[in-house]
Amino acid sequence: MNNPFGKQGWTPDRLGDLSGKTYVITGANAGAGFEATRIFLSKNAEVVMLNRNPQKSEAAISKLKQEFGAGAKVSFIEMDLSELDSIRVAANRVIEEVPNIDVLICNAAIAQVAKQQLTSAGFESQLGVNHYGHFLLISLLFEKVAQSGKRIVVVGSNGYNMGLKKIQFEDINFDKNYNPMNTYGHSKLAQMVFAYELQRRIHEANRDVKVYVCHPGASRTELGAEEANLFTKVLFKVMAYSPIAQSAERGSWPEVMCATENNLKEVAYYGPTKRMDMVGPVGECKLGIHALDTQAAERLWAISEEAVNCKFEL
Repeated sequence: MNNPFGKQGWTPDRLGDLSGKTYVITGANAGAGFEATRIFLSKNAEVVMLNRNPQKSEAAISKLKQEFGAGAKVSFIEMDLSELDSIRVAANRVIEEVPNIDVLICNAAIAQVAKQQLTSAGFESQLGVNHYGHFLLISLLFEKVAQSGKRIVVVGSNGYNMGLKKIQFEDINFDKNYNPMNTYGHSKLAQMVFAYELQRRIHEANRDVKVYVCHPGASRTELGAEEANLFTKVLFKVMAYSPIAQSAERGSWPEVMCATENNLKEVAYYGPTKRMDMVGPVGECKLGIHALDTQAAERLWAISEEAVNCKFEL
């Protein structure tokens, strides 16, 4: 697949001044979300982080202001994607306190949870955070985005292409066959199926909002560091220092690209393009057809509306 950005792929060197732009990012106090925030601030943008941990958020903001100066426009609103009430409170604050959302970036995720855990609403935790939480957040902020920046970025994962490669509707919480990797892949597939269905519904409704889907590749982040079992933690440590892993900064480039670049394709999947799409130049990756299953997407949308008690109409 030819890379439209040349042999080197997309890099932040393509960015111009972003003064006046506001980026709202979930899970931005560490990993790729933090590195994306650094890039945006380096170009004079404003970033509003939606994070669950106030202490880590304050530490991240302090670090960023040391780097970019006390006047750096970065703030956070507390939000726990596993708690529906927390998402509603945070979304209301964003609507009231943030004048414009140029781009909403759904970056936060949990991964490889060792044993089945349920959110307070009864969702399998990875599905609850990675899909249901972002589904509710996007539904609540959609009109705000539509009024201003008109762009949503969903950070998927190559995990969507592993495990079952389908939505397990008959046992969506994996009560019978829980497996950390399969269940993570299931949650990311659900998130991506929703993103492409959102694209379709936006087009059908003649709304002027773009939705782009990307992935960070294999990046050295804290994803899965707390939730994974010992074997997975050791495996991640080994992979982090192998040639099939890259820095968290490079892992952030696909979401920064999708947040800033014009003339991208929507029914596409962007990220690193070498070594099984784990590292290398950022460009368009092959998209598995199972992420574009419209029947599964319609069913998932209906189930998600019921699960989060929110009618999402465009």
